[in-house]
Amino acid sequence: MFIKKLLKIGIMEPHKIIHFKKDCISCGACAAINPEFWEMDEEGLAHLKGSGPVEDHFEREISTEADRMSNQEAADVCPVNIIHIRKKV
Repeated sequence: MFIKKLLKIGIMEPHKIIHFKKDCISCGACAAINPEFWEMDEEGLAHLKGSGPVEDHFEREISTEADRMSNQEAADVCPVNIIHIRKKV
């Protein structure tokens, strides 16, 4: 019941966006769908704004349902499946 109330106001368990930038094909779909979080960098590759490198990928934490949904949409349109939304553990 408590989680349902939190979801109604947009708060959720922390999630992270995982982006394998090195595999980007420069299609720009993520940036077109969600320009608040995504942009194309000077090399023409997708860049997750506010992210930092973690091993072989980039990550950014999110904490609202709206951010999760908008980034899931970006992940869904990525033709090479290099964007993932996961619960932060």
